[in-house]
Amino acid sequence: MSTLIQMDTHWYYVLMIVSVAVASSSQIFLKKSALIKYNSVIREYLNPYVIVGYGMLFLSMIMTITVYSGIEYKRVPVMESIGYIFVMVLSRIFFKEKITKNKLIGTILILAGVFIFNM
Repeated sequence: MSTLIQMDTHWYYVLMIVSVAVASSSQIFLKKSALIKYNSVIREYLNPYVIVGYGMLFLSMIMTITVYSGIEYKRVPVMESIGYIFVMVLSRIFFKEKITKNKLIGTILILAGVFIFNM
């Protein structure tokens, strides 16, 4: 019986990581939209990048709310900090932003914090 409970808990952690990845991807869509010059204010807010970006944020929110039913409340914000890592990697891929020494140190500290907190 306890194995079944542990297995379910693991799926909640997987869902949390997917939720963070979706939220991070949405930030990439929103930044991509922000880099484009539009001829009207309406087009700035009603374009495919913004619509997809906010849709993904909404999906991520639903997934995170679901996760709260299977993981202790104190663990979810710690897991969400992994989003900084996803955004850094996705920014490198899509915007060719440099990964600096300070960003790497920050990423290592985030990973260490997540690891230590979840022990």
